[in-house]
Amino acid sequence: MVFVRLTKHDQYQQQLIDKIQDSYESLSTNIKITKKKRTLAEIDILAKNGNTFDAYEVKCSYRITKARAQAKSIRKHFSKNIKNFYFYCGATASLILI
Repeated sequence: MVFVRLTKHDQYQQQLIDKIQDSYESLSTNIKITKKKRTLAEIDILAKNGNTFDAYEVKCSYRITKARAQAKSIRKHFSKNIKNFYFYCGATASLILI
């Protein structure tokens, strides 16, 4: 049996998934938005409810400025309409609507 040790980011991401999974039809993780072999942005958690999507950015510490910049990049490059963009700080377990 092989045990994989999760990074701190992955542990916080799993904590958030456990909290929100009952509120959505489906959840996808680590979605990369690429163009010509170059990564433009990455969505940590993409949650779907009907025709709407919510995106979640997970950070280990309270770095909301970086999360806002990533949200802007995702909104610019992602073809689906994201209704809400959330920032989750793992250290404080706080969820903030951006």
